[in-house]
Amino acid sequence: MTPLRTVRVTRYVTPLREGGSMPAVVEADDDGLYVLKFRGAGQGARALVAELVVGELARALGLPVPEIVLVELDPELARTDPDPEIQELIRASAGLNLGLDYLPGSINFDPAAEQPDSALASAVVWLDAFTSNVDRTYRNTNLLVWHRALWLIDHGAALYFHHGWDGSTDAAGSRFPLIRDHVLLPLADELEDADARLAPLVTRELLQAILARVPDSWLADADAWADPATQRAAYVEFLLQRLAQRRGFIEEAQHARG
Repeated sequence: MTPLRTVRVTRYVTPLREGGSMPAVVEADDDGLYVLKFRGAGQGARALVAELVVGELARALGLPVPEIVLVELDPELARTDPDPEIQELIRASAGLNLGLDYLPGSINFDPAAEQPDSALASAVVWLDAFTSNVDRTYRNTNLLVWHRALWLIDHGAALYFHHGWDGSTDAAGSRFPLIRDHVLLPLADELEDADARLAPLVTRELLQAILARVPDSWLADADAWADPATQRAAYVEFLLQRLAQRRGFIEEAQHARG
């Protein structure tokens, strides 16, 4: 896997107020622009864990996701913004945050105007069912069109099992009935093919490599865990258990299509 880069914010450009967590476009010390997801936003660090894990998993499966980077944020940047809400968010997010490469000129996916092919739609539905992503619906597609290609963004609402989680794998076999609301489900008529292609790629080694990228500071919020390494191992085991029981969520998606 390509190493995960770390950049430092040099300039706060503009807030993206349509996002529930109020992400922002920032400029970094590599002169690039990124969509910054704040650790201090309402969803907390768990949303960043989901962004990183599911985004990197999608990339490993060959799905189009903007580059993900770790973003070092200096709380002193709060002094340059006149908005008290943004000042508070920056100060609460000092340290490592998460960024996605900014895609200039991209537009929100419109299911009435765009028709991605069945193989891609099926792969995205499979991924989102596997990772319990509740937030790729007609109301909020979390898909962009850039240079006439589809790009997946915003995975912070995935892995919802990890909120208040004690490491149990009891929920790993969930059939995920919310897949019925997925914006690409009507086009996903190759789910069996997607499963045959993608499932063998999700190995213990891949999951361990992805979880190793999650900063310790995002995993230090629960008394139930001995240390960050224990949490990472629990994520790996949960996802492997979910993979082993995937017939449930595949059948659920097929039923929803029917």
